Amino acid sequence: MGTWPSRLVFACFGLFLAAPLAVVAGVAVNEKKSLTFPPEGFSLSWFGEIFANPEWFSALLASVGVAASASVLAVLIALPIAWFLWRWHAPFARIVQVLGLAPFILPPVITALGFLAFWSELGLYGEPWTVVISHGIFFVTLPLVTLTLGFDAIDGALVEAAATMGADEKTVLRTIVFPLIRPYIVSGLAFAFVLSLNEYIVAYMVVGFTVETLPIKIFNALRYGYTPTMAAVSILFVAVAAAVFGLIARFGDLPRLMGAWSPRDE
Repeated sequence: MGTWPSRLVFACFGLFLAAPLAVVAGVAVNEKKSLTFPPEGFSLSWFGEIFANPEWFSALLASVGVAASASVLAVLIALPIAWFLWRWHAPFARIVQVLGLAPFILPPVITALGFLAFWSELGLYGEPWTVVISHGIFFVTLPLVTLTLGFDAIDGALVEAAATMGADEKTVLRTIVFPLIRPYIVSGLAFAFVLSLNEYIVAYMVVGFTVETLPIKIFNALRYGYTPTMAAVSILFVAVAAAVFGLIARFGDLPRLMGAWSPRDE
């Protein structure tokens, strides 16, 4: 396929994928309180409603708090696992990796039901902090993948040279390993944060209405009708995700984080 036909195919494919987002964006700036497209008038008041309305703003703060805490927890879980896989090439080490990937591989509903049964059995269903732990475990796969790639990118000669010069394990970790994997830690945090911010099923199963995140708030608000505020929240989610991934692409090695290998890796 030539250059122009291939570009045309990709352009049509991109327009097809962007069409729903364009409709949602049009609804979000609709002047009237209705989900109509094309929009009847133009207004950004629905975006202001997210911050001006106490209920929506409270849900926003809850979502950000849960996502930030869960992403940190996911990295804290993934970091020692990735280090173990890199430091010790034992046959059973891959079993540890599979356990780290399992929560994200299983269907979200199955994982959510597992968390629900677990916390209910302990008598902790509805506790606000349980959603942080559940999200941290559920999204540990993303930082585990990025950190594994980061550890694999470390030149073993640097570690051997430091050990030869008398550096102990802690010194090597502090002065060589951590500075080299820092971008991958940040990327893992960003990936987990964005997905936790948008997650609904696990949060709803674990805490119900105790903690009302933005996705839960949207579904609860559907019982009283449709408003452009819901569309504005959706566009806000997309904007946050685009900003986060744009920063990763600008300051990090996004193709490698997505699994691509550069020529120097061959």
